[in-house]
Amino acid sequence: MVKLYDGGVYLVNGTELTQDPEHAAQLAGKPVSREEAVKGTIAYGIMKAHNTAEDMEDLKLRFDAMASHDITYVGIIQTAKASGMERFPIPYVLTNCHNSLCAVGGTINQDDHMFGLSAAKKYGGIYVPPHIAVIHQYMREMFAGCGKMILGSDSHTRYGALGTMAIGEGGGELVKQLLRDTYDVKRPEVICIYLDGKPQPYVGPQDIALAIIGKVFKTEYVKNKVMEFVGPGVSYMTTDYRNGVDVMTTETACLSSIWRTDEDTEHFLEMHGRGDQYRKLDPADVAYYDGCVYVDLSTVKPMIALPFHPSNVYEIDELNADLGDILRETEKAAEKVSDGRATYTLTDKIVDGRLQVQQAVIAGCAGGNYTNVVQAANVLRGKDCGNGGFDLSVYPSSQPVYIDLERKGITADLMEAGAIIRTAFCGPCFGAGDTPCNNGFSIRHTTRNFPNREGSKPGNGQMSAVALMDARSIAATAANKGILTSAEYIDCDWSNVPEYHFDGTVYERRVYNGFGNADEASGLVYGPNIKDWPEMEALTDDILLKVCSKIMDPVTTTDELIPSGETSSYRSNPLGLAEFALSRRDPEYVGRSKAVDKVEKARLAGKDVVTEDAELGKVYDAIRSIDGMSAIDPARVEIGSMIYAVKPGDGSAREQAASCQRVLGGLANITKEYATKRYRSNVMNWGMLPFRMKEEPDFEVGDYIFVPGIRKALEGDMQDIAAYAIKDGRAERISLYIDHMTPEEKEIVKAGCLINFNRARMQKA
Repeated sequence: MVKLYDGGVYLVNGTELTQDPEHAAQLAGKPVSREEAVKGTIAYGIMKAHNTAEDMEDLKLRFDAMASHDITYVGIIQTAKASGMERFPIPYVLTNCHNSLCAVGGTINQDDHMFGLSAAKKYGGIYVPPHIAVIHQYMREMFAGCGKMILGSDSHTRYGALGTMAIGEGGGELVKQLLRDTYDVKRPEVICIYLDGKPQPYVGPQDIALAIIGKVFKTEYVKNKVMEFVGPGVSYMTTDYRNGVDVMTTETACLSSIWRTDEDTEHFLEMHGRGDQYRKLDPADVAYYDGCVYVDLSTVKPMIALPFHPSNVYEIDELNADLGDILRETEKAAEKVSDGRATYTLTDKIVDGRLQVQQAVIAGCAGGNYTNVVQAANVLRGKDCGNGGFDLSVYPSSQPVYIDLERKGITADLMEAGAIIRTAFCGPCFGAGDTPCNNGFSIRHTTRNFPNREGSKPGNGQMSAVALMDARSIAATAANKGILTSAEYIDCDWSNVPEYHFDGTVYERRVYNGFGNADEASGLVYGPNIKDWPEMEALTDDILLKVCSKIMDPVTTTDELIPSGETSSYRSNPLGLAEFALSRRDPEYVGRSKAVDKVEKARLAGKDVVTEDAELGKVYDAIRSIDGMSAIDPARVEIGSMIYAVKPGDGSAREQAASCQRVLGGLANITKEYATKRYRSNVMNWGMLPFRMKEEPDFEVGDYIFVPGIRKALEGDMQDIAAYAIKDGRAERISLYIDHMTPEEKEIVKAGCLINFNRARMQKA
């Protein structure tokens, strides 16, 4: 059972929940003040320790360490370098777990890796070579500790089970830390995740996570908030198990997570040679939370999240009992995803009343943990995956994990059953590895199952899809040669989990650790694909936006804004990567945006764009009909492209979702709301305006939006920004608004991007 409380709760002595302050006082045996109880959460104490502001309402946070992988670190370092950075001021880990395969695009992936190594040497960073560890496992093993805060440029930056508040953000926020600026955010609300009872032995961390995600995501119960895991149920999970639950909190749309710590946390840290990083973290005797998710762990059953989101959750038993109807609903969702470009079916995979799966994967920061792989081996020991159309791949999350599995014979057990053992790699999580066959169905213990995130290309007539499951039920399915099976019905000794032994020798021999030892005289190694950011202009007083895409889906993921997979090989080439923007959702977007950008470049070159463009001439005729705009000078009006989306930015922290729009001449997003804080931050850091509007958009692709006096509007309350939709030769007043922006964010947008803002600061200094 997962229950959501309506309103805030008091947690007394770590075990008693009540919404009544008088009852809380009785339980505590002392007077209770809500204002003081707010300070009693674990999260509040950690944020206070990292806050550099004078108050605890508008936080200015500095982090203890940062982490990036090889899709994001080149752009971050290039941006920081252009902004005047001389060395990394805090430990900065550069892993190579996303574009590890050096096959797509010739040498460009390994060229970026060499750039990363040279940057670690020059600026004093930590470089983890390909196949050694996935980013989050390395940070768990080597950096996370009780009371810390870590910032990462990957959305699944979550180390709460080790007492670390970690946040996944776009690259611009990491650049600010490299320049010794701060992460600015309104103090987030904290939600109590009260774990009661004990998980069933056949239930894994993915099952617990999916049960919670299915309950909270659609209601936005924890969106942009901190999830704080407390209650007696925490101690019925090992830390390795907790890590598997914790990493999936990203899929709830929360900002961060934190868990109470205990002797098992201490043991985990001691095992990794970092016992000094342990301290016991518990809420105060009385702590007030802004909401509560009560989870009875004993009632959670093996779960499955069907395409195309981790919140599309069913119990496996529930699915098997109603296969036809539930799968037909998923097929309808697939029709919307494919938009007529490909066909995807699931009901044809029902064989004798059971669902036949084509592929299975256990991998990455969620699935590749030691305990998950051991339990998969327990299920498959002596079994046979078969030699038909089903296959299973297992990716241990780090070389130390792999080494211990190898020494204990666990990998041999899996291979004898027919599983393929691979190295640490995040590819299956974002479409760069193990793409299923066309119309194939894959079950995965990974982090996401968004549309096309498994690597298929509906635009080319190819489509497959992923469901998320726990390693235990995936192994049960493999033991039945791909027939979907809940781990509950497998005869297995679930208690057979040998003590893990961490051996860090491979890190000592292969990881370059240059923190505190920067060699500023050494040079950066550039491959031919690594390009500097193009120049971006400052915001003008008046702007004219052309609608270049209009997406009315309830949610637009980051992967739809800029596809993952092989396109990520071009992430170090801003203009090259931008060619893929919205390619799987609106293939005409890039061409439309380029046409607008061509007009803007002509304007900057001093050309009379109105005379040369008949369409613009009619647009300006309509603008001049607006009161006070008769003397508008087109030469002083910046022209840019704009995307309307109902709720964009769910998922990845990759800043390229925004930067690709910007380098194509993007000036704004207009939305009903932003799916995540990190995407909105990316929009602002790349100099685009984060507009919202309450009304339904009465404009279409090809129409224009004129926004006069925008720089002045940024200095007001931004709650009613006058704008005009220009269509059919008429100007119609519409109202836009912008949520709270910090003074620095406003200046970044005015400057045209974070790079311009920082350059100007350096010149003044």
